[in-house]
Amino acid sequence: MSSEVLVARPHYDSRAVAQGVPVKEPRVELDAPLPSSGSATAGYRSAKYSPAEWFSNYHTILEQAGTNRHEAGSIQRESRALYQDTEAATVTTQAEGTRLLGERLQEIHYWKSELQQHIHQLLADTESLSALKTRLEKALDATETPYAIATDNLNCRARRLGPDLVRDTVEEELVKEVDLIRSVQALLKRTTAQVVSQIKMNREAKQTLELDWSDKYQAYNLDDHGGRYSNMSPDTRHHPSSATMQDQVCNGTSWTKFTQDNLSTALQEEQATNSLRLLVEQVLQDTTHDLRVQCSSVDRAFSQRCAELIEAKTQLEMKLSQILEQIGAQERSIVAVQQAIYNKEAPLRVAQSRLYLRSLRPNMELCRDEPQFSLEGELRQIDATLASLRQQLSEARGSLSHLEESRITLEKDISCKTRSLFIEREKCMTRRKRYPAVSTLSGY
Repeated sequence: MSSEVLVARPHYDSRAVAQGVPVKEPRVELDAPLPSSGSATAGYRSAKYSPAEWFSNYHTILEQAGTNRHEAGSIQRESRALYQDTEAATVTTQAEGTRLLGERLQEIHYWKSELQQHIHQLLADTESLSALKTRLEKALDATETPYAIATDNLNCRARRLGPDLVRDTVEEELVKEVDLIRSVQALLKRTTAQVVSQIKMNREAKQTLELDWSDKYQAYNLDDHGGRYSNMSPDTRHHPSSATMQDQVCNGTSWTKFTQDNLSTALQEEQATNSLRLLVEQVLQDTTHDLRVQCSSVDRAFSQRCAELIEAKTQLEMKLSQILEQIGAQERSIVAVQQAIYNKEAPLRVAQSRLYLRSLRPNMELCRDEPQFSLEGELRQIDATLASLRQQLSEARGSLSHLEESRITLEKDISCKTRSLFIEREKCMTRRKRYPAVSTLSGY
């Protein structure tokens, strides 16, 4: 407290202050200093308020209380109005949030269903491609048997002898079959590689859809759980930082576009799978048809070649039989000619002996008479006959030699034809009976 009194307290109407009526403060005049009572009252005067100060303080308290009361009433009215407004706004906002969460749940469910549908489709496509891959591998393995048969046929036919070692229709068809099998194997390998690549892309697309579906599954559960919250829920908590936006949070447009892009990629892979599946089926069908057609062509060529060999062998055997008969007849003819020549030896000796004896006749008896002429004619006839018989014998022996050569040639050719026929029928055609069936070549 100050020991000096600066002003006197004015008159204060407490009733007017209580009613909220502003009160004009009376002008306070400075009092002249009172005369001092002496040192004995100095302590009492310095420790006390004056009536004016007491009244001024009382007036100030009342005025402040009235102001506070007025402000409190105004604040209460504003608070009441704000509470009512905010309560309605909160209820409306919460209902709108619940509605939007419900719509969001429906949207997430729709996209989740689309994702699940395409996931199942990609799974089915991958399984079908895996089955086609197995068929392609089996078909590729099945082509090894025709290739082995064709190459073995070529190797066996290379062991034919003499003039039968010819590049005929069978060999041309076998070479075409080998080339066809090689091209089919290359095609099947390329198609298998395409199937493997498509399976890989299908699995990548399926994995992307599964990740998106998993995220949407979690988001659906979270939004569903959040949508069930109410003001009476006991498990709600304060999370002040939950409303803070993060850089990686996307908007609704990018969220929808992300799923649409994933579904578009999946749809492209499904369409590619369908196209590839049709291609594989067509490849297997065409390759099987081509191989079987070529196999039939080779079999027909073999059958025709065997028929030609059988016919040639039959004609050769018939000709050999004729040649053998002719050789026998020629040998008998030679024996007969030789016997005829031998039979002419005695008449020749007789004629020559007669002429020799007649040449010994003496003097005038050595004349050329009729007997002499007859004997000379006989001798000339026998000589001519012997010359003719010897010429015939030489010709017969030459003919017999030619017949023997023909017999040897025919026997050799028959042997070649027999060997060739054995190779064609027993070695080649018998093994071709193990040619794979249509179902095996198709990969089943």
